[in-house]
Amino acid sequence: MKWLSERISFDEDKQKVTFVIYPEKNGLVRALMGAWFGMWMAIGGTIIWSLIALKFSEQETVFLYVFIAFWFYYAMKVGRSFFWILWGKELIKINETSFTYKKSIKNYGKAIPYYLENIKKVRTFQPKDKSLQSVWEASPWVRGGERIEFDYMGKVIRFGRKLEEKEMKLFFNLLTKKMEEKLRKIKS
Repeated sequence: MKWLSERISFDEDKQKVTFVIYPEKNGLVRALMGAWFGMWMAIGGTIIWSLIALKFSEQETVFLYVFIAFWFYYAMKVGRSFFWILWGKELIKINETSFTYKKSIKNYGKAIPYYLENIKKVRTFQPKDKSLQSVWEASPWVRGGERIEFDYMGKVIRFGRKLEEKEMKLFFNLLTKKMEEKLRKIKS
């Protein structure tokens, strides 16, 4: 296994090239996200307990059910972001016929193949410095911020979450080179 940066590794053999992109390793962010997730779970647990154990008026009960609906939505968002920071990774495999992409938390996630012949316009995307988008994507509770994209049968497929500009360029150059090599083998 070789490393392009602290976050990107790759392995190559005759049949395939495999890339793994890990999330940023920041202990303070992990601790704060863990505390946020733990507090969010405590709030939800307290509200659910109070709905079961205490007597409320009909209006108060409706309010608490609406609150729980919003709480559940944000619990899923915060939980997924927290677990992504802890155990997430992006897996990319390029073989003779396809580019396979998988967003994985631990080993859970769906690998989606994209046939190399149908991939068009592989490009990078870097938001402008100090723009609202760059600030939003830099926040730890956002899992997005994909930096590389391509067109595939009318859809735009994005990957490379929160890559720094330098590592994005290294990764992009190696990725496109390996894709072109595999495409040449298909056409010959």
